[in-house]
Amino acid sequence: MTAPNYVIRVFSAPDEVSAAAWNALLAFEDDPSPFMRHEYLAAMHTSGAAVAETGWQAQFLTLWQEGELMAACPMYLKRHSYGEYVFDWAWANAFEQHGLSYYPKALVAVPFTPVPGARLLARTPGWRQRLVQALVEHAKAEDLSSLHLLFAQPQDIAACQASELMLRHTVQFHWSGLDPSGQPYRDFDHFLSSLQQEKRKKIRQERRKVADAGVSFRWAQGKDIDAPDWAFFYRCYERTYLEHGNAPYLSPAFFERMATDMPENWLLFIAERNGQPMACSLIGLDTERGVAYGRYWGALERVDCLHFEACYYQPLEWCIAHGFHRFEGGAQGEHKMARALMPVKTTSAHWLAHPSFAEAVERFLQREGEGIGSYLDHLNERNPMRQLAIADQPHLLTHNGEKA
Repeated sequence: MTAPNYVIRVFSAPDEVSAAAWNALLAFEDDPSPFMRHEYLAAMHTSGAAVAETGWQAQFLTLWQEGELMAACPMYLKRHSYGEYVFDWAWANAFEQHGLSYYPKALVAVPFTPVPGARLLARTPGWRQRLVQALVEHAKAEDLSSLHLLFAQPQDIAACQASELMLRHTVQFHWSGLDPSGQPYRDFDHFLSSLQQEKRKKIRQERRKVADAGVSFRWAQGKDIDAPDWAFFYRCYERTYLEHGNAPYLSPAFFERMATDMPENWLLFIAERNGQPMACSLIGLDTERGVAYGRYWGALERVDCLHFEACYYQPLEWCIAHGFHRFEGGAQGEHKMARALMPVKTTSAHWLAHPSFAEAVERFLQREGEGIGSYLDHLNERNPMRQLAIADQPHLLTHNGEKA
């Protein structure tokens, strides 16, 4: 089959690409994360969070045919590995020890956002494959050490495998809105009833500690999050970073853009005591698909178990009440399993220009992958859900009643 004629264009800022054309590509994706919307990526750039000065030089790679956008991805020229959540510092150190430069490298990802989803936007699988090939050729032409595609959806990974990129797996923790029998939770008590007694007891104790401390919660979604709420949120968000000795990745300007350009994608929980706000958590939303994403949190006062209440129990209760079927808790954190966020494997793809280092990394990834498999087995053995008989779990049965 003859390859179609098309043009490759690389843009140094998201706003150089039509927002309508970019977002139209998302309609072709199975997992169109809201964080891949043009508005989100543009806010990262215009707010100064993901720009060349911070080590995120935009090189958005696009494929065009007869003036129409056929495929695109958010690529960055990276001069460090901060804000990625798939850690390759050891690879960079190995390059340095051998007198080679690891940076700059090419990265296809959403800055500071470890949320799985579409990364290679394309109208058809064929255009997705051409996009991967164009990425590799661009990395070679620019003499870059490597290319990395993070937290990708299965279609992206398949295209990367077809171009012989190496795969790497990590673990996140996600909550499902279905009980062990496959039915949606009716309310938070129904959710608790699906857990082992020890886990139920612990969650009730943790929630009681927060309530006994005189803390109550209110929530606001979309345009109901007013300017004082956003200002209070940023005060908490900034404090969380400063307490760990770091400046926050995101500025007030970024969240101002979110409030104006993507308000429907945000849900804010504010904790109050004695009528005064004292903590909050900001949750991302995909309202069309019923998915929520744990994102940011902060507190001005210390209350035992407040983090669990603000970041897990309040969002889960809201998800159940509003028919959301998944809550993604973000990167890392085995403690999330005690709150019924179960381990999920996420995948990234990698290409290295140096043949010897590529071979060494491939061997490393094989060993690491075996370790991830064992780790997942270990985590699944600690499943907090109450085990039901097969007869009580119709989603595990075949049509004739035999175990699936």
